[in-house]
Amino acid sequence: MSKQYLSGKVITPDGIINGSVSFENGLISEVKEGNAENNYYIAPGFIDIHVHGGGGHDFMDGTEEAFLGAAKLHASHGTATLLPTTLTCPDEELFHSFDVLRKVQKDETYGGMFYGMHLEGPYFSSKQAGAQDPKYLKNPTKEHYEAILKKGEGIIARWSVAPELDGANDLGDRLKELGICASMGHSDALYEEVLEAVKHGYTHLTHFYSGMSALVRKRGYRYPGMIESGYMIDSLKVEVICDGKHLPLSMLKYVFTAKGVEKTALITDAMRGAGMTEGKTILGSLENGQECYIEDGVAKMPGGEAFAGSIATTDRLVRNAIAAGATLEEAVKMMTSTPADIIGIKDRGEIVCGKRADFTVFDDEINIVAVISGGKTIYER
Repeated sequence: MSKQYLSGKVITPDGIINGSVSFENGLISEVKEGNAENNYYIAPGFIDIHVHGGGGHDFMDGTEEAFLGAAKLHASHGTATLLPTTLTCPDEELFHSFDVLRKVQKDETYGGMFYGMHLEGPYFSSKQAGAQDPKYLKNPTKEHYEAILKKGEGIIARWSVAPELDGANDLGDRLKELGICASMGHSDALYEEVLEAVKHGYTHLTHFYSGMSALVRKRGYRYPGMIESGYMIDSLKVEVICDGKHLPLSMLKYVFTAKGVEKTALITDAMRGAGMTEGKTILGSLENGQECYIEDGVAKMPGGEAFAGSIATTDRLVRNAIAAGATLEEAVKMMTSTPADIIGIKDRGEIVCGKRADFTVFDDEINIVAVISGGKTIYER
């Protein structure tokens, strides 16, 4: 592949420079200062480590069309890398999604976007199920999770689990052994249970504040839950649905300040309704999913008393992070190098020579101009 370059305001680990970045054979070959040819920002490609779908598609639909359709939608909003995320479901449906992911990773245009799978469930607390279908919830057993690990060999990048369940710590040890990010979520755990889970390889909290225990009161005594644990255990990293709905801007600002941008990732947690108009939609697969509806920029469960999921895109996350008090560089870091670090992705997330040529180009309003993934242009305005 011939040498290519981008020129503008390049967001590097050391700051923003006026200059250019060159790349060839899918890798960054040079970053240098100089006269910029335009005023566009050139950021590392945005990385979404928790996303269920978009553009009318859900990864649980189990078709190549759904995977590629959702990828296309999110590429148009700045995403260069994503982790297709599952929901609690029958094992057969989960295993089929593994097969589809392996196929779409070979797609010439969008294949490079699919880093690996994020399993959200089925090992969750029934008290914190949220929009997860409760009939598929269960405790982790070695026989069951080893069967999943075998079917998903090489493509499972992350697994979200409730750490208080019997067998969860053994699973955490196994995930650490395999280099898979062990995350805690949809959990009713108390501080001591979270602390123990950290000793067994759990490093991350899934959609911080959503689907997790807060300060628990028992017979007059107060016990810190998972939310408090996220602040009390310094090593834990967190992710926030930065749509301005799941958490208000004031709370987002608090998270950014308390945990720091090096330990906070922005996620869409987007479902099929991302990029679509208000009205009815489905969370999960068309066959086994749950009906919900889009209103006021978020997906809601029937009755409107609970959220069903986000319809955010990564450009919206960055805008909201800035509105919540983050600098542009901090917002980009939470959308690129921090999520890469959480998952253990070594080859992208920063504009540095030798890293993969992933770039998200945008204007002063975070309107996406172009997205390049692995040296290939996957979106251009």
